Amino acid sequence: MFSMIALIQRVTQASVTVEGNVAGHIGRGILALVCAERTDDEGQAEALVTKLLAYRIFPDEQGRMNRSLLDVGGELLVVPQFTLAADTMSGTRPSFSPAAEPDAGERLFNAFVRCARERQVGVATGVFGAYMQVQLTNDGPVTFWLQTRRPAG
Repeated sequence: MFSMIALIQRVTQASVTVEGNVAGHIGRGILALVCAERTDDEGQAEALVTKLLAYRIFPDEQGRMNRSLLDVGGELLVVPQFTLAADTMSGTRPSFSPAAEPDAGERLFNAFVRCARERQVGVATGVFGAYMQVQLTNDGPVTFWLQTRRPAG
């Protein structure tokens, strides 16, 4: 079974705007669209942050993806996006029943952000529950879907 979801993109810059105001902006780093599902808890948020910060998607001296966000001193823009939990297996309209309820989703989004900030990463965010516009320059392009496995039990 899987846990929280992050769709990550390596970027040269990214920003999120809410009601005409820039809520968050980064330079070189990772844009992470983050979603909690119904059975997630803060342990999954912490595990996902750990994986994301160590994920080697930046080039080394030979141009191979061998460096992490921490290695390159990059920034992180975290944007809540419940639509990542959509069930798209049938029909032509997505179902969002796998997504966490709004209160739980916001709590887990905030736990994710707090955990990233505790690791001395420059973190900017979108606004949970707001209608947002996201702009980015995808570097590569490089995009990955991250999830961590829940412990068996």
